[in-house]
Amino acid sequence: MTVTTSPLPGPLWTVLSDAAQHYPDNDALIADDGRLTYSQLLDQVNITARAMLGLGLQLGEHIGVLMGNSVQWAVIWYAAASLGLVCVPFNTRFRSDELSYGLAHEDVRALFCVDRFLNKIDFVGMLEAVEPAINTELPGTHLPLLEHLVVFGQHVPTAGLGAAAFLEMGNHIPPAELAAARAHVVPDDTLLIQFTSGTTAFPKGVMLSHASMLGIAKCVAVRMGAGPQDRYFSPRPFYHVAGSTMSLLVALVHGAALITSATFDPAQALAIMEREQCTLTSGNDTMFLMMLAEPGFSGQRLSLRGGWAAASPQILHDVVEKMGAKDICNAYGLSEASPNLVFSDYREPLALRLNGSMTTHQGLEISVLDPDSGQPVPAGTPGEICARGWSLMKGYYKLPEQTAAALRDGWLHTGDLGTLSADGRLQFIGRLKDMFRVGGENVAPLEVEQVLLKHPAIELAQVIGVPDPRLGEVPAAFVTLKHGSLASSEELIAFCKARCANFKVPRYLQVVEDFESIGMTGSSKIQKNRLRDYAIAQLGLG
Repeated sequence: MTVTTSPLPGPLWTVLSDAAQHYPDNDALIADDGRLTYSQLLDQVNITARAMLGLGLQLGEHIGVLMGNSVQWAVIWYAAASLGLVCVPFNTRFRSDELSYGLAHEDVRALFCVDRFLNKIDFVGMLEAVEPAINTELPGTHLPLLEHLVVFGQHVPTAGLGAAAFLEMGNHIPPAELAAARAHVVPDDTLLIQFTSGTTAFPKGVMLSHASMLGIAKCVAVRMGAGPQDRYFSPRPFYHVAGSTMSLLVALVHGAALITSATFDPAQALAIMEREQCTLTSGNDTMFLMMLAEPGFSGQRLSLRGGWAAASPQILHDVVEKMGAKDICNAYGLSEASPNLVFSDYREPLALRLNGSMTTHQGLEISVLDPDSGQPVPAGTPGEICARGWSLMKGYYKLPEQTAAALRDGWLHTGDLGTLSADGRLQFIGRLKDMFRVGGENVAPLEVEQVLLKHPAIELAQVIGVPDPRLGEVPAAFVTLKHGSLASSEELIAFCKARCANFKVPRYLQVVEDFESIGMTGSSKIQKNRLRDYAIAQLGLG
C-alpha cells in the first residue's frame, strides 16, 4: 500500500487540529456523557495525550479501550492517535475468554475502561477473572504486558488509576514534549487494530493505518455530501469500523457534528435525532425497521436529508419516504478495507442508490473472480469480490498465515459474493460462506430475502440453508411481520413460488417475533450461523 494515494493521508492529529482551527465553535461530539465543540475536543485530547505520556506510553505501543460509545471513547482514541499509539477497541459484548485473548494477543500495554457498562455489565469483575493482579499490582502473571489500567467510574481496583489520578499524570509534561512526540507520527503508522470474526477460534486483529481510515472517511463524506453544517447521528458502535471510520472520522473530516448513544434503542434514537435536529444518519436493515416500527413514529418530526445504509431496496425506500432521508446512500465494505470499498453518491438518481449498485473510490480497484479458478468472471456474473488499493489493511496482527491467505498478489479476497457490471458498478450478493447448494444449484440467501421483502406483510426476512437427505440442503426462512399485518407460512411460501425458481423457494418458513433472542451482533446484524443452528433445532433436523 502506498499512502500517497489516500485522499487524506493524515495523520489523524493533523486532521483534528485543522477541524478545531476551522470550526472551533461547531459541535464535534454529543453523547450520553456530554458534548464538546471542536475547540473543547482539542483541549481534552491535549490533556489526555499528556497524561498518556505521563504513563510512559510510547510510539507504536498498544492501548485497549473497553467502553460504549461516548465522548470519552473518542477523546482517548484521538489522544492515543496523536502520539502514534495503536488503539485496540474491544467489543462491549466480549466476555472473559475473548477479553483475555485480545489483551494478550494484541500486546495491550494500557487498558482504558469503564467500571460498568449500561449499569449491568461489570467490566472490572471480568478483568479480575482475567488478571487477578489488578487487585494488587500490575503487571501480573496472566497478562505480563499489561502495565496500566485506567478506570472511569466508581469501582477502581488497587492496581488501577481513576480518571482524576490518570489526568494528573500529565501535569509535569511540557508542551514541547507533547509536540515532539507527535512529530514522529506518520500516515502509514497503524492507527487501529480492528477485531473481526473468522474461521479461527478467536477474532483476528486487522491493522489499519491513519492514511487508509482517513482516506475512506474523506471519500465517504464527499459522496454523502457531509459538511460542517450537518449533524450526523450514528449509533454504530465505535469498537467497529462502522463507528470509527464511517461515523467519527466521516464527521471529523468536514467539521460536522457526530451524535451517538451508548447502545441502540429505536425510541431513544428517534428522540435524539428529533432533539438534535440531525440531518444525516446510518444504519442497517434491522435498525431502520425497528425505528420505523416504533409506536408513534413520525417522520415529520425528523430533519433527515441523507446518510448511508447497508440495507435492501425496500427498506431504503421506506427510509426515504417515511424518514425523509432523500439523499440516502448505499455502502459495501469490510474491516480489512478500512472498511469501505464502494459507495453511492447522493447526487446520483434515487433508483440507482436504492438498488445497491455502487462504484469504487478513486485509487481502489474491484475484480469479481470465479472462486474455484481464480479467473475474472463475465460482467453481471456472480463471483468472489476482490479488491486492491490504498484502503487495504496492513495485515492481521501476528497472524502471517491468515494475512497471506487474505492478501494474495496484492488483492484482498473478501469471501463475499457480488456482481460487477460492464460499467464498473458492484452489487453485493452475500457471504460466500452463507451460500448453500440445493441439489447442485447455488443459492444466495440475499436473493431469496429480497423476494420475500416484496410481500407487503413482511418486515424483515432471513434465509439460511438447512440439511436435507435428498438435496443436501434446502432453504429455510424466518420472517418478522409489519405491525398489524397477518400472513401464514403457506401464503408466504406460495408468494415465493410464484416469483423465483423452485429450488430457491423456502422449504420451511416460520414467522418470529424478532431476532434478538436468536442471535444478533453488537452492530445489530443477524448472525447466520446462530440462525442456522436455531433452525436445525426448531425443525428437528439435527
